[in-house]
Amino acid sequence: MSRAKKWVQYFLSHRHVTMELIHKIDEAHYDYKPTPTSMTAKQLATHMLFSFYNFANTAKHGDPSLFRQKIEEPETNLAKLAETYTEKTRQLIESMSDDDFDRTLDLTAIFGTQMSTVQFLQLAMDHEIHHKGQLFVYVRGMGHTDLPLFVKRG
Repeated sequence: MSRAKKWVQYFLSHRHVTMELIHKIDEAHYDYKPTPTSMTAKQLATHMLFSFYNFANTAKHGDPSLFRQKIEEPETNLAKLAETYTEKTRQLIESMSDDDFDRTLDLTAIFGTQMSTVQFLQLAMDHEIHHKGQLFVYVRGMGHTDLPLFVKRG
C-alpha cells in the first residue's frame, strides 16, 4: 500500500469521528461554547476542517504560504462543510507522491524550524486529535450521550 493511501486511512480513521460529532451539532447550537473564552462550536469545527486542509495543501505543494491561506467559504452548514473539506483533504493527501512525502519543508517563518512532510502531516493529525477531544466536550455539553469511539478503523 502506498504511503499516500496509508495516510488517507489514518486521516479518515480520525476524521470520520470528527464528522460524526459535527453531524450532531444542530444549527441552533452553532454559537454554543462551554466557557466564555472558548471558540463557538461553529468556529471550532471550521477551524478543524480548514486547518487540516491547509496542512495537506502545504504538504502536497511544498509551499508554506499555503498554510496561512484564509478560506472564504459561502457554505454555512457544518455537516456539508465537513463532507466537502474531508473530501478535498482526502484528495490532496491521496495525490501525494513519495517525493512529496520525502520533501523537507522550510517552516521557519511559521514554526521556527524545518520539518519533513511526514512530520508536518503528523502535526496536522495531532492538531485534529486535540480539537476532536474538545469537540467531544462540546457535543456532550449540548446534551448528546450517544457518542462515537475516539477513532474508527477500517
